[in-house]
This record gives sequence, C-alpha cells and structure tokens, in this order.
Amino acid sequence: MSRLRLSSLVFALLAGFSLAAHAAPTEPPAPAPATAPQVQVAQVTKVSLNSADAETLARELSGVGAAKAQAIVAYRDSQGPFAAVDELLEVKGIGPAILEKNRDRLSVD
Repeated sequence: MSRLRLSSLVFALLAGFSLAAHAAPTEPPAPAPATAPQVQVAQVTKVSLNSADAETLARELSGVGAAKAQAIVAYRDSQGPFAAVDELLEVKGIGPAILEKNRDRLSVD
C-alpha cells in the first residue's frame, strides 16, 4: 500500500512541475532591429500654363479653384502664351503666396 502512495505522490509532484513549467510566463519577443526609415520622394507633376485647361489648373495647383483657373485661361487667351512662370502674377487673384506654393509644379512649355 505504501508503494501505491509513493507512486501517487511522485505522479502528483511530476504533474505539478509539468504544469508549472507550461504556465510560466514566456519572454516577450525581441524587438526587430531598427532599420533606416525609407523616405519616399514625391514626384512633382508639372503643369503647363500655356496648355493646361481650367479643370487641370484647379485640380493640380494649390490655392487655385475654378474661378482662378478660369482667370488664368482667360489671361492666356487675351495676352498670349506665358513667357515665364512669374508672369502668373499678372492674373487677377494670383498673388506671390499662391505662386510660391506652386512654383515647382509650373512650367511654360
């Protein structure tokens, strides 16, 4: 009978150790090694002041809505093609701030 109790006791101890080992908290996964951030360079789409329609000008230029885009086209129709991007300042409603915001997007091709 004592052999049966000893076997039961050993079984209980081994089962307890087994459960304790499986229930122990695990180490959190190591953080991934730091990598250099990837920088995406936005490609600037050039808009030609001499060929773009009012819809394109309004869509592509910052601070230019339908009315200002229409004024650009009207100026071009009455004065001829733009010789330089800076000539955009002659259009009513276009000031230096709007020109500077859009300078990199504009061309007179």
